[in-house]
Amino acid sequence: MALAAAAWRVGSIAVARGASLGRYQSPKPPAAPAFARVPRLADQPGYGLRLLRLLSTEDEGSAPKPKEGKGGRKRRSRGKARGKAGNEKPAAKPSGGKKSAEGSGPTSNLWKMISAIEDAREAAVEGDVVSGEVAHEGGENALVPTDHGAALRQLVAVPLRSQPLLPGILLPVVVKDPKTLESIREMKDRGQAYVGTFFHRKDEVDVATDEESLSDASLEGKEFDLSDDLSELHEVGSLAQVHQVSDGFGEGGHVLLMAHRRVRRVGVVSQGPPTVMVEHLKDLEYDRNDDVIRATTMEVVQCIKQLLLVSPIYKEQVQYLSRNNYYIHDPSRIADLGATLCSVEGNDIQEILEELDVKTRLDRTLHLLKKEVELNKIQAKISKQVEDTINDKQRKYFLMEQLKSIKKELGMEKDDKSALTSKFQEKLDSFRDLAPEEVVKAIEEELQKLSDLQSASPEFNVTRTYLDWLTSIPWGTYTEDKLDVGFAKGVLDEDHYGLDDVKERILEFIAVATLKGSAQGKILCLVGPPGVGKTSIGKSIARALGRKYYRFSVGGLSDVAEIKGHRRTYIGAMPGKLVQCLKTSGTGNPLVLIDEIDKLGRGATGDPASALLELLDPEQNSGFVDHYLDVPLDLSKVLFMCTANVLDTIPAPLLDRMEVIRISGYISLEKFAIARRYLEPEALEATGVPPEKTEITDAAMRRLIDEYCRESGVRNLKNHVEKVYRKLALELVRRGAHEDGAEMSDQIVVDGDSLSSYLGPPAFTTERIWEQTPVGVVMGLAWTSMGGSTLYVEASVVDEGEGKGSITTTGSLGDVMKESALIAFACARDCLRRRDPESDFFQTSRVHIHVPAGATPKDGPSAGCTMITALLSLALGRGALPDLAMTGEVTLTGRILPVGGIKEKVIAARRSGVKKIILPKDNLRDVDELAVEVKEGLEVIFVETIDQVLDVAFPKNE
Repeated sequence: MALAAAAWRVGSIAVARGASLGRYQSPKPPAAPAFARVPRLADQPGYGLRLLRLLSTEDEGSAPKPKEGKGGRKRRSRGKARGKAGNEKPAAKPSGGKKSAEGSGPTSNLWKMISAIEDAREAAVEGDVVSGEVAHEGGENALVPTDHGAALRQLVAVPLRSQPLLPGILLPVVVKDPKTLESIREMKDRGQAYVGTFFHRKDEVDVATDEESLSDASLEGKEFDLSDDLSELHEVGSLAQVHQVSDGFGEGGHVLLMAHRRVRRVGVVSQGPPTVMVEHLKDLEYDRNDDVIRATTMEVVQCIKQLLLVSPIYKEQVQYLSRNNYYIHDPSRIADLGATLCSVEGNDIQEILEELDVKTRLDRTLHLLKKEVELNKIQAKISKQVEDTINDKQRKYFLMEQLKSIKKELGMEKDDKSALTSKFQEKLDSFRDLAPEEVVKAIEEELQKLSDLQSASPEFNVTRTYLDWLTSIPWGTYTEDKLDVGFAKGVLDEDHYGLDDVKERILEFIAVATLKGSAQGKILCLVGPPGVGKTSIGKSIARALGRKYYRFSVGGLSDVAEIKGHRRTYIGAMPGKLVQCLKTSGTGNPLVLIDEIDKLGRGATGDPASALLELLDPEQNSGFVDHYLDVPLDLSKVLFMCTANVLDTIPAPLLDRMEVIRISGYISLEKFAIARRYLEPEALEATGVPPEKTEITDAAMRRLIDEYCRESGVRNLKNHVEKVYRKLALELVRRGAHEDGAEMSDQIVVDGDSLSSYLGPPAFTTERIWEQTPVGVVMGLAWTSMGGSTLYVEASVVDEGEGKGSITTTGSLGDVMKESALIAFACARDCLRRRDPESDFFQTSRVHIHVPAGATPKDGPSAGCTMITALLSLALGRGALPDLAMTGEVTLTGRILPVGGIKEKVIAARRSGVKKIILPKDNLRDVDELAVEVKEGLEVIFVETIDQVLDVAFPKNE
């Protein structure tokens, strides 16, 4: 029985290898395959004579033809037992009854083997084969009877790494150790050769490729190193007969082994070649007719049938198992065969090899087979799903190809290249009269090139992409402007509060376009602190004008190709942002917002600011050339708007091309109106809070603005309003007010006192350090990109009446501000000499000027008059007028020069509770432009000289 499995596996090797050489054509198997009945010989000694002769031969010629004789088969005389000479019976040589497969190669040898096994079986049935050795020509290839094998105590050890070799199983092994291979050859030359196979105790690092199953090893051959330490081998192994030894490719040789019985290693004889002493193991006695053993054996056979059904290599065995129930007569062999068919870890097979209780061995084999059957069912299911998917896709593909061919024959469809050419030609015809002549000529040339190129050519895709961009530009297509001043004003007022300068400029643009009958492009630059609405107003202007809106940010941009595009010679080349803008908007006169233009970068790939010069020049952008398109684009009707926080970082040539509109920060009144009109409704909608269930009082809103959101913009104010309403939403849910209409007893009201419970402690208190400024301290006004703020200047004497006068400055002051301090010191000495000629304070004192908030960098000339006032306050020993703030640059001769950021500074002064502010007279026009509510409650004093400043700061009547 086990020999049947082994014979089939060897035959499978021959078939598989023959197929790999392209020489195998499967012959039609006979109706009842001969080898299927071999398992009946499982207990018959000496049954493998002809099989072994076939295994040991190298001849791949035609199968020998049987000879026919009278009375059926003729058999040769065979000896019944070794050493019983003279008791031989003549027997007829088999002929006739069985047909041999014709042909050559592995298939021929397979059918020779089958025929030999069949002859041996019939001989055994008729009683010609008896216990003992078979006498024949070349008898050294015969199987040694188990009685003789039991006498073998000293064996060459062959380590196995994939999995153990069970009795009745064939395994090809590659032996590379020269001593071991030579020893096996010598034993084979002397007659029967036996070795011991032992499974190696694998560690995690021992095996990297041992996941192959035993069937894989039998097909491909498994390479083993025989120099391992024998103590690393399992004690229980198999006694294996060497069927064949042949030279391998390169080093070593191929050895075909067949296991016969279990053995246990009891000692080591030598390490080279590795030789061990063994004792033979026998199965524990058991009753074959036991109902449990019979039932378990039949269940194992059923599992083997199910397992082999899904494996094409065992189809012949499946046919046999389905017809011959007497296969289960040897439970021990059926257990070993079933375990061998399982693709499990070698340790699981080793447990079966070491198990001498046949009943337990059957149980373990049945467990492994059940798992293997389930695994194969899953594999078969997955394989079928994949196969069905592939077949469905192939079917659809073939049908689509047939459909294309039919449509092409009927003239209903063109090939891909013709369809592309027709599509581009239709697009060109739609704007031929509107596009410039250069563009039409370029498209026609590219169409001709496309028709000449092969579809598989790389240039074909480049040309197709280029044509796609060229024909996607809205040549000569413009959106009609809504030249309605009233409508535009309503849209702008609806979306934004304040920003009167921007709104006025847009209304002027509409008015000019109305009078001229057409609108030309303009370049506007909105400059202001963050959060004042510079970016959002661009979208409102586009809606007011009825134009398409496109925005892109250039903050941190350092690649000029983002503006001008890439050359088409580069892989993955694309047009610049302006071409993408025109394609996306579908019109030639959109409103383009270039955000954060003051944060342009510069790198190794060019200077984007220089690239924008052509784009933002009204005299040049009518013929703007993108590097990718390489044809002129008319951008003269595009309305460009840029946004920036400061103008200092914008290159002067670029700034010169833009019309600058300054957007100042919002005062508290404006923030209050924005919060009530825009931010609260948005927060209510975003949080889902019912308006009738909550209320934020005016006092709470004003406190929120003054103590939590003092910055110039309203972005932070929006975040805080949303935070309050999120807290209110949580409180409503906790109190049971939800969408199903549950009523609450009271409305939740947020007032000035309870505001901190929603927002925490205030972020700002008062900007005033002193209610009454002491001697040597004066309040100034500063302006930053975040808005205006108050700035104190402190002066103190370090050493008085010793040496020459000097000045020291601290407070993270910039170079310009340090120069202002030196000028202020010189100017203050001159002023003191006029006011108190006898004083030598500045000639003999070391003075220290400090500007608080030393961690904040400060620079600029506008603190000049503040520093002079602080120095004179120190020299005169007299404090400046309370609630007074000032700003202005001072020359060395005492003239007051104008400064910037007047609105922000006025807002900061008003926020700090200042009553009087001193400003340069040249800033009078800036103050006149301020809204009445900004100047309300402030006394503005304009001065031209430092003496006028000192007269206000130090009144004579005090």
